[in-house]
Amino acid sequence: MTAPGTTTLTTADLVEGWRRVGVREGMALMVHSSLSGLGRVEGGAAAVVASLREAVGPGGTVAAPTFTTDTVRDPAPGRAGPPTAEIAELRSAVPLFHAGLPSSTGAVAEALRALPESLRSTHPQVSVAAVGAHAREVTARRSLGFAVGRESPFGALHDLGGHVLLIGVGHNRNTALHYAETFAPNRRLKLRRFPMAIQGERVWIEAPDVGDDNDTHFPVVGREFEETAGIREVSVGAAPCRLVPLRGLIPFAVRRLTELLAADGPTTAQPTGARHDGP
Repeated sequence: MTAPGTTTLTTADLVEGWRRVGVREGMALMVHSSLSGLGRVEGGAAAVVASLREAVGPGGTVAAPTFTTDTVRDPAPGRAGPPTAEIAELRSAVPLFHAGLPSSTGAVAEALRALPESLRSTHPQVSVAAVGAHAREVTARRSLGFAVGRESPFGALHDLGGHVLLIGVGHNRNTALHYAETFAPNRRLKLRRFPMAIQGERVWIEAPDVGDDNDTHFPVVGREFEETAGIREVSVGAAPCRLVPLRGLIPFAVRRLTELLAADGPTTAQPTGARHDGP
């Protein structure tokens, strides 16, 4: 028997793998992935996207985070008040978000974003790209405050009864858990800062959001939910993969995060411009 990851995966191999994971036609997927985790893939990231689209069919939707937190961010987050000439110059070099701005959240997400038919939500730091039947519905939502909360693409996918597909990554990359934390009464907080053009004027926006987990609780909550829901890990190529239903995960995660954060005690909001903006 050939060991996983030692042969080159074709699009057909990947479709067969997604079927074994549980992907079915008509599903709406939020995909968090590691291309290298799969092993060798004929056609690279574009083939992975093509295989996912084939697996969900014309009635399905494939979405991925296309975050720009490393690009559209304040280079002087600790500076309050009028900026010096040096800081003003640094801030002026930060790009305004636009649909064609490359993402830093992985090759598969970037391949999906680059498709001519792909749509992209408009939050300057935590956008989502999507293709398929519900792509417009998913990408239409945006809230500057609590950008991964109710009025975000993650809320839209939850409403659609969507699933999170983890390909070679863990729940520390599962942004749906940030979405869940927005509903926790003791949620952790941070401030995002980014430039926007408003009525032709470039301004800096400061908006609250849930804080970063930094591998503290999300891996625990994700593992506990998988055990409770009987979700099994399936290898596709060399990548361990799991398919997680959002309508089951979110209430479970809200309850457990509320308990875990209560045990942590009071927390301090992360500083404006904090750079730990991982998905």
